[in-house]
Amino acid sequence: MDNTQSFRFFNRGPSPAVRLVFFAALSLLLLFIDARYRYLESTRSALSVLISPVQRLAAWPGALWQHAGDFFITQSRQRSLIKENDDLQRQHQGDAAQLLQLQSMQLENRQLRNLVALPIRSEFTTQLAEIVYAERDVFRRRVLVNKGADTRVLIGQVVMDDTGIVGQITRVYPWLSEVTLITEKDHAVPVQVLRNGLRTIVFGAGDTSQLSLRYMPVNADIQNDDILATSGIDGIYPPGIPVARVIKIERDAAYPFARVTCLPIAGVDKHRHLLILSDLPKPPERPVEKSTATDIDKRAKTRRKN
Repeated sequence: MDNTQSFRFFNRGPSPAVRLVFFAALSLLLLFIDARYRYLESTRSALSVLISPVQRLAAWPGALWQHAGDFFITQSRQRSLIKENDDLQRQHQGDAAQLLQLQSMQLENRQLRNLVALPIRSEFTTQLAEIVYAERDVFRRRVLVNKGADTRVLIGQVVMDDTGIVGQITRVYPWLSEVTLITEKDHAVPVQVLRNGLRTIVFGAGDTSQLSLRYMPVNADIQNDDILATSGIDGIYPPGIPVARVIKIERDAAYPFARVTCLPIAGVDKHRHLLILSDLPKPPERPVEKSTATDIDKRAKTRRKN
């Protein structure tokens, strides 16, 4: 009987409460010893070295899964960024084209406002024209505008922009007209110097950025930056419209004439909209001198006798 009771006691062991108290006291004792005397640092280091491979092996599946997820996420983000970059580039190109169109429209609108605001004289009328074609021949300075015989455009009418003379109508079609620019080679425009009223003729040089004054005496009163305006003497160009500005004067005593280079004031190769001047007052016809008529009769009689 006693043997049976003794066997059952050692088989059960201490109660859970006793075990809890024992191990709690042991833990507190170890914590106190480790914090106070640091006796367990070497033991803890040795255990960490032994356990480290196990920890790495246990963490390897999670790290592999994380790397795989990061790889696919990175690939997805890279494709998304590439697509977004392509979309942004296309949008940038479209915005740049629209910006250029907007700037062009702003310049055109500004020029149209300047044309509308021009103080046009009451003795002649104007009509707005748009350049539709430009001469492809580099040696000819001519353009075609969208006004023709249907709008009563006539040969010889003056064409200008918001700053000065551009050219003259030289050919009329049913719906188009040809404008010869003042920079056309040997195209002549009677002008005068606004500073002193000196009359002269400016000629085109075949270059859109250059005009010239021919047969100007060396001692003529002309200076750099002088403004040349139409004199109105020929009856084609109305007086007082700016034509050119003097930019260079070459005088040589060995030659009787100075070489004067001018710059057109009007945008002969810049603007798209122009003004055509109509109903200009015509000067009276030039009278024929009697002596000239007598000389013509004498020459005719001489030819008959011969």
